[in-house]
Amino acid sequence: MNSNEQLLGRIFIVGCGDIGRRVARLAQQRQLPVAGLVRSEQGACELMALGVEPCLGHLDQPASLRLPDLGGGSVFYFAPPPGGGFSEMRVRNFLAALAPGNLPARLVYLSTSGVYGDSGDVAVDESRPAQPLTARARRRFDAEETLRAWGAQHGVTLVTLRIANIYGPGRLPVVHLQNGHPLLVESQSKPTSRVHSEDLARICLAAAEKGRPGAVFNVCDDEPCSATAYFTAVAELLGIPCPPQIPLEEARRLMKPLLFSYFIESRIMNNKKIMNDLGVELQFPRLRDGLPASLSAG
Repeated sequence: MNSNEQLLGRIFIVGCGDIGRRVARLAQQRQLPVAGLVRSEQGACELMALGVEPCLGHLDQPASLRLPDLGGGSVFYFAPPPGGGFSEMRVRNFLAALAPGNLPARLVYLSTSGVYGDSGDVAVDESRPAQPLTARARRRFDAEETLRAWGAQHGVTLVTLRIANIYGPGRLPVVHLQNGHPLLVESQSKPTSRVHSEDLARICLAAAEKGRPGAVFNVCDDEPCSATAYFTAVAELLGIPCPPQIPLEEARRLMKPLLFSYFIESRIMNNKKIMNDLGVELQFPRLRDGLPASLSAG
């Protein structure tokens, strides 16, 4: 058993979407055994094709959760919260399914920069108190608090990653641009931090290896920009005509609330802690570095 396997042990991924599969691939490259929770037989077949051992279960159906041996291993919890309310019941269901003798040594939870609320023009660090404003951010913060209390009670190292907007292969707003949907006027569109999906996957493993119990890390690149600037950069890269830009009140009427919030909420984060504590060196520190690498299928 090599040092990586001794430290991280068996990897178990809850939520095997894009980021989960990237983490699985990186772990496999380091000869680590990987398993993942999926909801369907089709999902199980897809994981097996990737060399990941599937575990069938549904986080909304506690009786279906029959978890494998997680003792001493590392859990990466990437599953999204449920769609309504302010409580994160999926996290609670997962924790309830963990038998006392089957606890991981560490759990990495993917939260969101949304727990900070609107940061204005200030780059927030991890010392800023959480002020979740939306229901989805409140569910994420509820999960953070639930996991923090559980980790302290059971001696499990919990590391929380507060993630900026993710971009990368398969995550670009191509359909929005092709349909010509308008953007907010650049001068009214607020700056927000982002992170490339491959950098995020690498940071997840670094957090499991080096994160201290209860640690919280902001995860983003070095160069925030507005949503309008981001959409425009993607359009230029793909050779798609840039959609028209419309003023704030018109955007409020025409855009769906979630999309509108993406343009007007400012979430700038300070990422120094992942550099200093985890020794992370970003592969894509700026959008102009990461966008060309987002055109591949990887």
